[in-house]
Amino acid sequence: MDLNDKNVLLTGGSAGIGREMARQLQAKGARVILTGRDPARLDSMRAEGFEALTADLSNAAGVDALLALLGDRPLDVLINNAGQLVDHDFRKGAPDADAADEGIYANLTAPIRLITALVPRLRGRPQAAIVNVTSGLAIAPAARQPVYCATKAGLRFYTLALREQLKDTSIQVIEALPPVVDTQMNDGNPMKKMPAEECARQIVAAIEQQRDEANIGMTRALRMVESIAPSLARRMTLRF
Repeated sequence: MDLNDKNVLLTGGSAGIGREMARQLQAKGARVILTGRDPARLDSMRAEGFEALTADLSNAAGVDALLALLGDRPLDVLINNAGQLVDHDFRKGAPDADAADEGIYANLTAPIRLITALVPRLRGRPQAAIVNVTSGLAIAPAARQPVYCATKAGLRFYTLALREQLKDTSIQVIEALPPVVDTQMNDGNPMKKMPAEECARQIVAAIEQQRDEANIGMTRALRMVESIAPSLARRMTLRF
């Protein structure tokens, strides 16, 4: 896909991987509308020339508000990148059930609702794409992040099924599976982290190259192990 002059909606675009994707997409000539929750970060992105919308995607009202702000603008690419990492570890104490609900909504329900609302608009474009950012942990889970892993695995299987449904349309369905990336979400994670700029570069390249799946960094090795010995892949990640 030639990204020049394409209209892109990028959720979670004010920090981390999303911020780097926004910059790289803009550099390629795309018109990027990004979303986020932090006012200072959104203002910073506006200063770089982006249209930045305030959107809390952890509940239905937030998704509906975003769709209302978007209006009937043309759209060529939807990138579901926003996500929440939920602390849900019984070894540390009783998890917060409300936080789990918000994480499930932000990571899984919100992308589904946005896709449901926007597929008719994307169908009307000669070439369009839906990009769902899942995780290497959608393949094999980490013990300390069960809610995050479950939602990303859910989004992975939703993406696989959606791709089959839309295979005869103008919409390509792409899944991006990052490894551990150097973002605020992973502060305190002792694992080696990929720079956010490089992760974003590989996702943008997957869109340009029209690849169905982008296994990024260490996720490529994990996918290979999982294809040969799923139990070994799980043992590798469950330690974390």
